[in-house]
Amino acid sequence: MSDVARLAGVSIKTVSRVVNDEPAVHPDTAERVMAAIEQLGFRRNLGARNLRRGSTTGTIGLIVEDVGNPFYSELNRAVERIATSFGRQVLTGSSEENSDRERELVLEFCSRRVDGILVVPAGMQHGYLVPEMRAGTPVVFLDRPAGDIVADTVLVDNIGGTVEAVAHLARHGHRRIAFLADSPDIFTAGERLRGFREGCVRNGIPYDESLVVLRTPTAESVGDAVKRLLTGPNPATAVIAGNNRVAVHLLRALAHADRRPAMISFDDFELADLLDPPVSVIAHDVSALGRAAAELLFARVQGDQSAPRKVVLPVHLVARGSGEVAPS
Repeated sequence: MSDVARLAGVSIKTVSRVVNDEPAVHPDTAERVMAAIEQLGFRRNLGARNLRRGSTTGTIGLIVEDVGNPFYSELNRAVERIATSFGRQVLTGSSEENSDRERELVLEFCSRRVDGILVVPAGMQHGYLVPEMRAGTPVVFLDRPAGDIVADTVLVDNIGGTVEAVAHLARHGHRRIAFLADSPDIFTAGERLRGFREGCVRNGIPYDESLVVLRTPTAESVGDAVKRLLTGPNPATAVIAGNNRVAVHLLRALAHADRRPAMISFDDFELADLLDPPVSVIAHDVSALGRAAAELLFARVQGDQSAPRKVVLPVHLVARGSGEVAPS
């Protein structure tokens, strides 16, 4: 600001008034200051300005598993839209499903004095957040709950969705239904397994542990599971994919299979409706998940001190063809 003032031939206070759009600056003077700003490439340090005023940095933090996953990209976009409406920007980081990385990111954002934090948790221990929350930083967990603290949480109906998937396949004659999902340490995978078991019980289908595969999805792991599940004297006739990543690996593994089982994916994914047959899914509004979490966070930022809330958003079956294939 001293450089701008010197070049424009005005005081530092006048430069401050111009950049903060304050009144009582002569138009010619303001124009001279703006010309100096343009020439020098001056940019305000918003963080420093806010800290001097005793306010916040105008940012919130968002920690997801992987920003490269389309699910989290859509979630991020929804959060950004809400944040923008409240005059905030979003700092986003990927935990890569690593609890140490999650903690590192959260504490880094706290050190930057973000107004609040949204977390898709990678671990089950979140006691490290208690001092930050007591100091006034609101935290909302989404897609999965916190492990060992009570905090605002926004989830989807994981159990109900998988129950509906099993019931749908049962109505089309399937009794040998496989379930492929992520690592059992992940909350959503565990809840969807609970829904699968409950769906089997409700529809009179014996629960067969050999038809369940819970592990980090890779092309190799899903490919091996498909070979095992679809061969032998009593193979699976239908498969439920526990999330969109599992579904994509499953489709690749089935690309050259002699026999295609019926299939339902928990989570919709891009181009699922254009495949042959189109993939039936248990769908939920990812944008609604991001919006609900962000709106809850900003309610806390604005002073809402009510008891922690748990919001569960609905899911619904989208029947497109792959889940309606009858057993061979």
